[in-house]
Amino acid sequence: MAFEWDWESGDGLLGIDDPAEVDAAFDRGESWLGTAVIGLAFNCSLEEASPRIVRATQLEDVAQRGFAFTAAGTAARLNGALTPELYAVLRAEGHGRKSIAVNAIDDTLTFVPFRQLPLWFKWRKIASRVQDKLETWRLEATYAVSDLWKALRRRR
Repeated sequence: MAFEWDWESGDGLLGIDDPAEVDAAFDRGESWLGTAVIGLAFNCSLEEASPRIVRATQLEDVAQRGFAFTAAGTAARLNGALTPELYAVLRAEGHGRKSIAVNAIDDTLTFVPFRQLPLWFKWRKIASRVQDKLETWRLEATYAVSDLWKALRRRR
């Protein structure tokens, strides 16, 4: 007996492992597709999950689109790679703080080996490291000045 996924409430969709069922749900216009593609990222190969994740990143429902990007990040974590189509979707969405893809991009930069990243992602990783280092230096200088100021005030 085949398992019936609850598309009304979303129950059980994180366990979905049938790409054909997700394709049929897209055709029916179901509302929990972002959640379902996270399930595919967990339970299917990257090649099977990728086209459905890409399709879910185009959903009108912002929350479900967000889950689709979570699925992309999950795929990067589990596989240490993404498909060219997923890289393209992440690039198109952008990497700014207000981007819906920011966490998926961060997961990709963390879990995909540098040598396997597309060129634009390599530049993003380098820029991110430079920004992190500059922020570290800024904070260290701020703390040093604060400590000096406190020490000077105590001597009075």
